Amino acid sequence: MTIVGVTDDHPRPESPSIWGDWGDMDPAAKDIGLERWIIEVTDGGQTDVVGDLSAHAVWYGPTTTSRAINIGISLVEEFRGRRIGGIAQRLLAELLHDRGIVRVEASTDVDNLAEQRALERAGFLYEGTLKLAQGRRDGLHDLQVWAHVRVPQE
Repeated sequence: MTIVGVTDDHPRPESPSIWGDWGDMDPAAKDIGLERWIIEVTDGGQTDVVGDLSAHAVWYGPTTTSRAINIGISLVEEFRGRRIGGIAQRLLAELLHDRGIVRVEASTDVDNLAEQRALERAGFLYEGTLKLAQGRRDGLHDLQVWAHVRVPQE
């Protein structure tokens, strides 16, 4: 499996789910500054695009070391349940750490048990719940926050 950086206009694989049914998007969200990757799996000489990842900065203060990166994932339905999500998120966390990012975050709906298992397998640690943090088409949802941290070597 590999993750490959792509431009923002690169087509996303079809991967609808209840967790990504956003409804109307806030126009200000287009300026969030997403970076994107596709997830590729090669089997028997054939390479399939099985999902995509995104990342954006979250600031906890004005210094470079106060910047965390929040990641998200989406998988094509037929490739879910194969542990691909955990591997892809671990690869992305390691790539971001190699770029000097200390804290990589992921959040998921409190009811998304599959993603919680994937994050745990990827080495993320559960940190807590954000109440009513995410609005989707069907209303406000609580989110679990997970983090993958690598302390810089001196």
